[in-house]
This record gives sequence, structure tokens and C-alpha cells, in this order.
Amino acid sequence: MRFYTVWIRSNRYHGRTPLTYSCDQSLAAGTLVQVALQNELVLGYVAAEVSKPSFATKPIARVFDLPTLPAATLDLAGWVLKFYDTTIGTAASQLLPAAFTEKAILHIDNVVPGTKTKALTPLTAEQHNVVQNITVADTYLLHGRTGSGKTRVYIELAQRAVAANKSVLVLTPEISLTSQLSSTFRDTFGERVILLHSQLTPAERLKAWLQILTANTPLIVIGPRSALFSPLANIGLIVIDEAHEPSYKQEQAPYYHARSVASKLASLHAAPLIIGSATPSVADYYLAQQRGKPILRMSQLARPDQTAALAVKIIDLKDRSQFTRSQRLSSPLVDAIQASLSRGEQSLVYLNRRGTARIVLCENCGWQALCPHCDLPLVYHADSGQFRCHTCGYHEPMRTSCPTCGHPSVSFKSFGTKAVTEEVQKLFPGARVQRFDTDNLRGDSFSQHYEAVKAGDVDILVGTQLLAKGLDLPRLSTLGIVLADSSLYLPDFSSRERTYQLLSQALGRVGRGHVAGTAIIQTFHPESPLIDAAVHDHWDEFYQSELAERRTYHFPPFYYLLKLSCRRATYKSAETAADKLKAAIMGNIPGIIVDGPAPSFHEKLSGKFQCQLVLRTTQRSKLLQAIDLLPASGWTYDIDPINLL
Repeated sequence: MRFYTVWIRSNRYHGRTPLTYSCDQSLAAGTLVQVALQNELVLGYVAAEVSKPSFATKPIARVFDLPTLPAATLDLAGWVLKFYDTTIGTAASQLLPAAFTEKAILHIDNVVPGTKTKALTPLTAEQHNVVQNITVADTYLLHGRTGSGKTRVYIELAQRAVAANKSVLVLTPEISLTSQLSSTFRDTFGERVILLHSQLTPAERLKAWLQILTANTPLIVIGPRSALFSPLANIGLIVIDEAHEPSYKQEQAPYYHARSVASKLASLHAAPLIIGSATPSVADYYLAQQRGKPILRMSQLARPDQTAALAVKIIDLKDRSQFTRSQRLSSPLVDAIQASLSRGEQSLVYLNRRGTARIVLCENCGWQALCPHCDLPLVYHADSGQFRCHTCGYHEPMRTSCPTCGHPSVSFKSFGTKAVTEEVQKLFPGARVQRFDTDNLRGDSFSQHYEAVKAGDVDILVGTQLLAKGLDLPRLSTLGIVLADSSLYLPDFSSRERTYQLLSQALGRVGRGHVAGTAIIQTFHPESPLIDAAVHDHWDEFYQSELAERRTYHFPPFYYLLKLSCRRATYKSAETAADKLKAAIMGNIPGIIVDGPAPSFHEKLSGKFQCQLVLRTTQRSKLLQAIDLLPASGWTYDIDPINLL
């Protein structure tokens, strides 16, 4: 009889050491198995063979006849366990699918390399220079303006990796972008390209995972941050596209950031890591400078042979004389959309707010529709006739009269993408209008309609930031930013940077060298230096200004952050618990700054009150010490948060 430590895929197991099981077979590290955890059979993988323990062990229930997980994948899981101070069950859950099915195992489709279907455009001088400078396994920050052809660089580097018999991992911030990227890569690599993301059905996702595990030829795996943990062997290139996006930060345990995990994975494979963005994060850029990492710039459009004219007009939202035909869309924006329609071109109306109305209140007594669980404003969705909480999912039927005073004067203030869509449809009744945001059902998602949009089957797109990231739509000529200031109102150290990035990215959808572009920016602050910097692509000026502010107020990249959140039935009890923990931290860990206790941004969530502490230090190891002081229940933590909301 032999004995093995096994990492099990179950969030019910909170231990930080693997469990020991017995088996009469000789098993290699990374062998996929099924084991009993209490009364449940769960997936796991063998970590190592060990000597007979002093306690009784359960037998391994099943050994799967599949290839072992790559050694680098196992090492990555061990690193995540320590770096994010998480549990075995949580770390293993990143690596393994929920379950195997007999049908999936018996019918694994081998990947057959396809042939090139489309000739690549020649590299521009800037693209060629970037490719020539990426020669060794290192981290490269690729700062390329929108339209400069970063994807063409990725493909060239991927070709080099595949020629060396190595695979490629390409990360995108949004599932909606996988359609465009996969289409572009398939033109060159055919069936080598595999998509792996959460919008696939469980059967599709398992099929893709097994194809990656069993592949004997180099692959191109494309997906969001979770693709980092796919069983991809022999990686020769890792790309993080649109690397500034906050969606690269995992908001549940183990709270990892894709950039950090990708850096470790690239190191394990001795592969180059490309961090690509038109608006790099302040922290990424500063750390690259401090660590002497290569920073590669591309400032020219990849299509210099065609017009790239972009006319930008800023509209003051306080000047209501500009809104003669619509309360929400200025006359210059309406005219620009009409002109695009007349030329057979597309328009994009951008507003980073979902729903129909963001604030619902009674003008007679002041009652406001709030979530009973989170105490946050409910958003009105006209298409479903419901009030909905975007934090916990609570919903209720729309009210037309006040539940407090009974007066029929419930009004709907502010607005979201659904209200804008209705407005656009009224203004342009003959146009083909489609809304894309996270309220879309799976069949209506942008990834499902990308080819139709690209072909011009939609005249006017309405959407949130989902449409402002990385898309290249050749027919798009008009951009309307309905409210440029929305993210500036968030009370967080990241709000200025996020506003700059969103504006720059949205502006990058037009004037890309296909057709001449017009951008109409509506704002309450037309004189804002930040808006001016985004419009004129003055990234360096913004970077220096933001960096100085971060240094002054002890925020990243100069300090590491840890957010600790306590949930209790009353705010007073949460605050008392936070005070007690704060005293313990400051008494045991010298040289650490502890802010709070203070109400969380979402003070009430799912019926409980939240109170938070924010820790700052120049030594990340001290944050791990603080995590070890957390009580067993009622607390959550987020290490290296990208915001404090």
C-alpha cells in the first residue's frame, strides 16, 4: 500500500496542508483522482508520495486515466496558497473543473493544427521594433496607443513561440472581447486556438479543459484571468491585453491579481510576459521603471495609409440650450449620429450605468426605493418592470405610488443604458439599435453578436464600459459619451485613474484609421484637466500628476494595502469587533498604518452591516501577518485591492 498527499477541490476544506489518502498504485505528482471528503466524492490531484502516516487513511476512490497536470501548474498553486494566504480547497478550485463526466473523458477531441486562412499585414516600423526587443524571458510593458496594432505584435510573437513548439496564453479583461481576439488569432493559427471562459456551458468548458490537458501540439489559449490556471504545458508566451482593467482582480477568495499570477507563471515557464495597454496602470508603469523592466512604446496608428481624423467636441451638461431635441443627448451628438447613419456608418453611445433610472424617489415625502438587504438605491429596469439591486440581486415590482405617503408622484431620476436605448430608438426610429451591457442574457451578449456588429448589421450601439475596451469596429465613426464624469464621483483613490482610462479607451474606438471619427463628450466639468489630458492623449502628464498624489497620501504603488471587512447584525457590533482587531494588529505588528474602523462603501449587504479596516505598509509580509490575526468567522479580507469601495 502507498500513501499520497492530495490537494482537493472543495471550498469546504479550509486547511492549508493537503490530506493523505492510500492507494495500491504508483502515482505521479499531478495525477487526477477522486477522493472522499466526509460524505462527498470530490476531485483532487496527487501532490506527493509520503510514508505511512500514524493515522488511518481513506483510499483514493478513483484514479483518472488522464495526463498529469503540468509541474508548473502545481508549483503555481503552491505559490498562490502562500502569496495570498488562502486554503488548499480554494487554491485547488482554481485549477480543476467542478467534475468530470464519462462522456467528456471518452470523447476528447484532439486538436488538429489548422492552416492559415488570412494573410497578415506587414509589421509597421514600430511593431517590428517592439518584436525585435522582446528577446528573452522577462516582463515587458507594451504601452501602445489605441489603434497602434498591439494585437498584430501579439500574433507575431505567438508565431515565434509556436515555431519553437511552445504554447501561448492570451488574457482578456472581458469575455466579450474573446470573440474578436479568437477570430483574429484563428485567421493565423486555425484550430490551435481554444477559448476558455465562464460563459461556456459546463460541457463546453470541460471539453476545452480536457483538450488543453491532453494536447500534444502547441496551443493558443484565450480567456479571462481564470485561464491562467488552465493545464497548459510548455508555455512560450503570456500576454495580458488591456492590462489596466480592474476585472483582472479576482473579487472572491483567493483575491488574486492576474498580473501577479501571470508573472509567476511566466517565471515558472521561463517565458516572456507582455503587459499591454494604451493606458497602463500607474502602479504597473512605476514598478516597471523602478525594476528596470523594458517599457516599449507605440505611438503611431497601424494604418497610416488611411485617414485617422478625429474631431472631438466637449458639451457642457449645465448648458441646457444644447439639449433641444433630447434631455440626455445633446444636439451635436444627435446630428453626428444622423450623419453616420446617412453614410452607412456606425455610432456608439457610451454610458457607464446600467438600467433605466438610478434613483427612484417620492417628490411628495422624499421616500426613496432602497434595497432592504443592502440599504442601497434600487435601479429601475423598464424592460422587466422591476426595481433591482445591483449588489445582492434583490428585486421587486415597480411602484407608481409612494408606499409611505401613498402619493402618485414617484419619479425616476438619473438614467442608465436602457433609458438611453429608448431615447435613441425614438430619435432614430429607422435605425438598428442594440444595447450591450452586463444585463444582457447569454444569447444577447456582445460575444454572440460580434460578427454581426463588425459586419455593420447594427447601426447604433448603446453600452457600458464593456464596449469601450479593445474593440476594433471598422464602420464606427461616431462616439457619444453621455456622462464623462460618472466614475469621478466615486470616493476612492482609484477614481481619477479609472476615469482617465475609461475616457481614453472609449475615444480609442473611433479615429482608428478606418473612417474619420467624431467624438462628442458630455460633461459637467468641461474645464477639467483630466478630461483635457484624455482627449489630447497626454498620458505622461496624467501619470506624473497621479503619481505625486499617490505618494503624498500613501497609496499604491508606494504602499501595499489590505482591506479587512467585518459583517455583523448591527453596525455597532461590527465597529466594536473592528476596534478589537485593530488593537490586536497594532499591538503585534509594528510599523503598520491602520485606518478605521469605518463603514464600508456598501455599508449594508444581504441584511448585515459592514465595517472595514484599511491597512497600509511598505512591507507586504506584514499584511500576511495581519491576515493570520483574523478571527475564525465574520471577517473577509482583500489583499492588494485595486480600490477600497
